[in-house]
Amino acid sequence: MLKIGVIGYGYWGPNIVRNLADIKEAKVQAICDLNPEIVKRLKEKYPYLKITSDYKDIIQSKDIDAVAIITPVSTHFELAKAALEHGKHIFVEKPFTANVKQAQTLINLARKKKLTIMVDHTFIFTGAVRKVKELIDNGTLGDLNYYDSTRVSLGLFQHDVNVIWDLAPHDFSIIDYVIKNKPVALTAQGVDHIGRGKENIAYITMYYDNNLIVHINVNWLSPVKVRTTLIGGQKKMLVWDDLETDEKIKLYDRGVDVKNKEGIYRLMVDYRSGDMWSPRVDHTEALKKELIYFAHCIEKNETPINDGEAGLRVVKMLELADKSLRAGGKLIKL
Repeated sequence: MLKIGVIGYGYWGPNIVRNLADIKEAKVQAICDLNPEIVKRLKEKYPYLKITSDYKDIIQSKDIDAVAIITPVSTHFELAKAALEHGKHIFVEKPFTANVKQAQTLINLARKKKLTIMVDHTFIFTGAVRKVKELIDNGTLGDLNYYDSTRVSLGLFQHDVNVIWDLAPHDFSIIDYVIKNKPVALTAQGVDHIGRGKENIAYITMYYDNNLIVHINVNWLSPVKVRTTLIGGQKKMLVWDDLETDEKIKLYDRGVDVKNKEGIYRLMVDYRSGDMWSPRVDHTEALKKELIYFAHCIEKNETPINDGEAGLRVVKMLELADKSLRAGGKLIKL
């Protein structure tokens, strides 16, 4: 059984601890948090666990095999590096690091120490994303034309990152997982309406060499919460609404058919409007599956699909989006 120490018990930490308590493959050995009130509450709730405000108590413990780092991104590198140096496998909240250089350093260190890195790209373990990948891989949608994601809400403003670094890692990790081709260029625009130096609304567009275009809308100032993705293929179109409880994915037999080359110039097209159906989606909690997989990869010495390299690819996209943002939406070639 994998013994895990958790550093950070703020927003996401309780979910990590709850899911670890619900699986047989791993268990929580200790929890660390800097907030005295949280430490006091944890000692009352988990009297049988080691509760501390010093992360070194976890990283240096001989009773701990792996460390879950659930803290602000600005702290990820130092904590992850210290954990790896002390021989611990690491599970790191998204985004992996604050920049590409840090990510590559951790990957090299883990490789040298023969340790596992897993980045918490939770969405790729959801039944919905697994189904989307299946439908793309088996050709049900046909060649992809567009991928349009809206991830907005009256959100939790982060003190150390903008809305892109907070919300877009979800989309970047999903796209990296479900789309085999990689983007060739990117542009991003955003605005800081609050005057705190961190954009609260942003639009990212990615271009591919096969005419696929990807658009991501992230927003902390929306009056409603929306988590909707539209994927258009030459054969079928797909709508994924993550806030739906039952029919999260809907497939539409709709599109445009061009009969011949002459039809292209004369705009002679047929609009196809067929059936809609909703495929079955696994509703098992994604984080639970991810943590079981983390323990499995360590036990079997397997490389996770959401390893350090996957985390690095997402951080690279975040850096490029920031670069375009600072240049007024300049097209950045990858």
